[in-house]
Amino acid sequence: MSERKREANAIKDLMQSFIKENNLSKGMQKLKIEEVWGKLMGPGIVSYTEQVQLQNRTLIIKLTSSVLREELSYGKEKIVKMINQEMGEDLVSKLMLV
Repeated sequence: MSERKREANAIKDLMQSFIKENNLSKGMQKLKIEEVWGKLMGPGIVSYTEQVQLQNRTLIIKLTSSVLREELSYGKEKIVKMINQEMGEDLVSKLMLV
């Protein structure tokens, strides 16, 4: 059992070093942020989400519902804090709902 655990850790370390060496971290962050948005907001909000995009520390969320956009705008700071916490780093400084 301990052999498998060490092997899993070794693979994780290999993947992280590969990502760093090939400058893929920004691309991986962009993919992960979409996943985090879905996890934090839930299926109700995700169904109204057209696009999740990260540009220069600004998270741009394109929504199909103006009512939902207005509701979420009241909690922008909280959403940014939750996303950064889930990502494990201060990746997002601003949230734009369009």
